[in-house]
Parts: sequence; C-alpha cells; structure tokens
Amino acid sequence: MGAQLDEDDEFADVSDINVTPFIDVMLVLLIIFMVAAPLATVDVPVELPSSSGAEPAPQAEPVYVTLQKDLSISVGEASVSEEDLATALDRATKNDTKVRILVRADRTVSYGDLMRLMGLIGRSGYLKVALVGVGEGGGVRPVR
Repeated sequence: MGAQLDEDDEFADVSDINVTPFIDVMLVLLIIFMVAAPLATVDVPVELPSSSGAEPAPQAEPVYVTLQKDLSISVGEASVSEEDLATALDRATKNDTKVRILVRADRTVSYGDLMRLMGLIGRSGYLKVALVGVGEGGGVRPVR
C-alpha cells in the first residue's frame, strides 16, 4: 500500500497496486522460457544396439526370436513364417506366456519391421518382450 499527499499536505492511502515490477519479472521469465524451450527439443542421433545398463538376472533357458536382414524370422534356431510364429513360440515356451521373449534384430532392420515383429509376438499372448543389444564389453544381453 502506498501513500499520497493531498491538497492539505496530509497523507492519503493509495489502494492502487504497482504492477510494473510484476510485468518486468514476467517478461524476464518469458524470455528465459523462449530461449530454453528449443534447447529441450533437440534431435539427437541414436545408435540403438549398444547399452550400458545393468545386466538382469539370466533366465534358465531364454527364448530368442531373431529378425534377420532379409526379414526372415527365427525362433531359437528354427526359421518360421509370420503365420507360424505363435505356434513356434508356444512350442518353445511350452505354452507358458509368462516367459520372457528376447528379440534380436539385425542393425540394418528398420524400426517399423521390428515393431511389426513385436506386435506379432504380443498378439500371440507374450507380453514380456525384451530387445537384445551388444553391451560395452561386446557381450550380448537384454536391454532394459
């Protein structure tokens, strides 16, 4: 609250709020956010198969599904078609849909083809799917 001298040289209460400092602070914040927002949306090139995450506890017998360069699919060592994938997974897991499926894909396979394979696995009833990558030491392991 402020005061103002009236005609009799007495102080009268002024109920107006001085908004100039508030506007100054808001403009500074606006400029900071305008500068910082484009920095938060920078595209960074990513090379996916490498990972430095902690290694999970190994399964007794992991089930590997492999997508090769020519988009052929293998469950374990057996090559299967897309139509026979569900049957091959049931055979490899003994109909246990709680088993984790480890997906290996060639580096040159497109993201869309990999997602199509993961969709096929999901529609087969297997929801625990992990991607396999090359670790820092060169070993193959699941990526979290």
